[in-house]
This record gives sequence, structure tokens and C-alpha cells, in this order.
Amino acid sequence: MNRQNHTAPSASPRRYSRLFQIFSALVLTLFTAAVFCCQPATTVDALSKMGSRGEEVRTIQTKLIRWGYLNDKVDGIYGPKTRDAVIWFQKKNGLTVDGIAGPATLKAMGIFSSSGNSSSSSSSKYSQSDVNLLARIISAESRGEPYTGQVAVGAVVLNRVAHPSFPDTISGVIYQKGAFTALTDGQFDQPVAESCYKAARDAMNGWDPSGGAIYYYNPQTATSQWIRSRPVVATIGRHVFCK
Repeated sequence: MNRQNHTAPSASPRRYSRLFQIFSALVLTLFTAAVFCCQPATTVDALSKMGSRGEEVRTIQTKLIRWGYLNDKVDGIYGPKTRDAVIWFQKKNGLTVDGIAGPATLKAMGIFSSSGNSSSSSSSKYSQSDVNLLARIISAESRGEPYTGQVAVGAVVLNRVAHPSFPDTISGVIYQKGAFTALTDGQFDQPVAESCYKAARDAMNGWDPSGGAIYYYNPQTATSQWIRSRPVVATIGRHVFCK
């Protein structure tokens, strides 16, 4: 009887190659997943600047166009025109001039932060009657003024609400005796300009072109020497804003 040497058949090179491919793909998948999971959570347009795209940029452009800083279309792309408009807005509102819509600039514009929280007091905290009343006094006091000046008048009312020397409600501030000449010269009862409703909401959303002023006056008509002695913060249109 002849003995034959029997050895275990060796695996084919093709089988080893296939197993290596499967193993490599599995390792690559696990590595990619690990890297992705370790990345910090990010939000779109948390800091809008040159090259940014998205809804936050569209909101910025919409406001800048409405306020006269940007003469362009709303396309959600933060290009040179949007940057230059942001720079202009920053200069006019005493902000750091860098052309980047960071937290301070967004707050000044009254835009919600990327976390979903309002970067300033939102108009949602006010009732519709508050909006209507603020719009009416804005219209009565600054009808014909630049839009920024209309927002500034609304901001003065809200600054007074927050100030300890004045009533703590919008109606209380507006109806305070002697506070606004529009209540006695008939302007308060005139139809409200449509832009003043937008100005009221912008002021309620935190935009304050007055720079925190609690008074304003027209230097062409003001007769009070006391008001003229107040520290001037800003001049917008025919109004001087002061503290």
C-alpha cells in the first residue's frame, strides 16, 4: 500500500485579497464614524462673514436693505457688498468695524442668535397693542424722518421703559404728561405710516440707532435750554438724541 503525503489545501490568493478588501473597508468605516462623532457640534452661519451662506445671511441682507445700508438683492451670499454694508452699519452704530456679523452686530440688528435664543429683547414679549402704540408715537413724532431715525425714536421710548426715572410700560411712557408734543398737537391721531410698524418691531427686537438715548429733540424748533444741555449721543435726520 502506497503512502501519499497529504497536506491541507492552501487558500487561494484571490480569497485572501477579498478578505483584505472587506477588512480595509470595515476599518475605514469605523475610523470615519469615530472622527465624525468626535467633531464639535456646529450651527450654520453662527458667525456670518465673507463667503458665508444661509438663512442668517438672508436676514442680515433683508434688514440692511430695509434700513438703506445695502443696495443689492437678497441672495443669502455674504459677498463684498454685504460686507461693506455691515461695515457701514457698524460705523453708524458704534460697533467694532470689521465687516463681520458677529454677536454684537447681530444683537444691534435684532437678529436671533444661532442657538435659537434672541440676541436681544424680542418683539414677541410685547403685545400687539404695544406694537400699535409704539408705531403710532413713532409715526407722530418722526413721520418723514429717515427709517433709522424712526427706529431711534422707538428705541428712546423703550429706553425710557427700562430707565428707573420713567414709567415701566410703553403706554406709561407715551402718555406721561408733557413727554411728547405729538399728543397735544394732533399728530398722534393721524394715520400711522406703514414703515413705523416695521420700525416699532425693529426697536423691540433690539436695534437702537439712538445709542441708548432717553431724549431727543429737533434743534430747529426746540426752545428748552435744558434739553440742549444734555449729552448728545447721535444725530439722525432732524433729530438730536441725547442722555
